[in-house]
Amino acid sequence: FNERCFVRLLGDMRSYNFVVDITPEVEGNQYRIRAIDFDQQSYEGNRKLYLPHYFKENNKLISLGIQHMNIATMRQYQQEERSLIANRAKLGRDRLEDLFDIMKIDNIAPPEKTEQLSIELADHHGIREFLGLNTMGQIVEKHLYSCLKQ
Repeated sequence: FNERCFVRLLGDMRSYNFVVDITPEVEGNQYRIRAIDFDQQSYEGNRKLYLPHYFKENNKLISLGIQHMNIATMRQYQQEERSLIANRAKLGRDRLEDLFDIMKIDNIAPPEKTEQLSIELADHHGIREFLGLNTMGQIVEKHLYSCLKQ
């Protein structure tokens, strides 16, 4: 979930803004966290606000994950999430490009938040091209494709 939120730049995912979806399987249950509040998507300037593990409201869930997953399992889930996102982006490429075209001309976030996020993501990814981006739509597009290349 942390990975999905970060790749999509979905912010403010405190525990009251998502639900846990439980799917019974042969080997046990599968747990997936689903966002239910999208008003802070691609709006915040602080990169950490797109990472749910930084919110104190999520500490119990984070502790549960730490108890039951090791680093290798966590990395595997991150790769699986990125693979799922990449497949969805590929299948919906035309729709995604249309969405980015609209997002690039819309004022989704104030200029100071856009500038802050472009600086923080340039540092995070080590990609200077983020510094020349002027809209949140440009940042989301660059960030999505940068995450999927990793």
